[in-house]
Amino acid sequence: MYILIVRNNSNPQAVDASLMLAAYLGGQGISHGVVDVAQLGNDSLRAEVRRQLPDEVDLAVALGGDGTILQTAHLLAWREVPLLGINYGRLGFLANDSEGGVVPLVAAALAGDAVAERRASLRVDVVLDGEPDPLADGALPDPVADPLGGCDDACRAAMLQAASDDPHGGFGVNRLGLCGTRTFHALNEVAVTRGAMGRIIDFSLGISGSPVAQMRGDGVVVATATGSTAYALSAGGPVVAPSYQGLVAVPLAPHTLRARAIVTGESDVVEVALDSPDAFREATLFVDGELLMFDRPVRRVYARRAEVPVTLLRCGDGAFYDRAASVFFG
Repeated sequence: MYILIVRNNSNPQAVDASLMLAAYLGGQGISHGVVDVAQLGNDSLRAEVRRQLPDEVDLAVALGGDGTILQTAHLLAWREVPLLGINYGRLGFLANDSEGGVVPLVAAALAGDAVAERRASLRVDVVLDGEPDPLADGALPDPVADPLGGCDDACRAAMLQAASDDPHGGFGVNRLGLCGTRTFHALNEVAVTRGAMGRIIDFSLGISGSPVAQMRGDGVVVATATGSTAYALSAGGPVVAPSYQGLVAVPLAPHTLRARAIVTGESDVVEVALDSPDAFREATLFVDGELLMFDRPVRRVYARRAEVPVTLLRCGDGAFYDRAASVFFG
């Protein structure tokens, strides 16, 4: 058995909890590793950590807030590893309360006493300007095992150098698109937004091949049920029960009075097309708040439910609607 501990190293309580948990696991003879969330701030850093993980990770424990859970989910993308979040952050809507202590929570998870919530995750496929669109006729490619690790050594070295040259260390920037990656994984959402010029963008929205709307505005957020309580909620979208397997498409500041959020079926594919040269040259993509970089403008974005869910472990009482009422409705 191997347990991965991911901690928010800027939070003293999370660091103390990680040391306590590591001591407990060591005393039980359970193999474990500790990763600081600062090591997961971009694709290059995650790739380095991912290569050091064993083939089998039985449990991931995220000590921090919802951001720590997101970073852990990105590290383990496309792998079905149960994730136990314990809140040492501000909101912690996805995490368990830390009041009872870290060891009892982990012990309960190891004993099988935690409730497993299989959350739908998001697969995002991107087509760039001048590239063929293999998805245009509904011919979705088979899911790839690990697109996050597909860069060759030369490209990885270039990305590491670019990250080191960045005054912020490349945090929050995903450069895999520069190496040819076109498939990305998200727990919360993909956001297609206006770019650095700040102008509104023109785009069309379709669902599974059916044209739905032609829009102008700041863009659109396509979220999972988990992401419905994040960016999509701030944009006026609905709160969706975590067991729901479909998606939510929410326009961002639409320049019309007729735009509405759309809740899709679990097998639907949301299609965002940026056909106008002025529009798609200005659009920017974010996955779970992380900027995606490409060497050419984005032309199409396809979002669908990924085949691999993210399993969050919930210990103790606390129904989703009770938590939502407390956090979002006061």
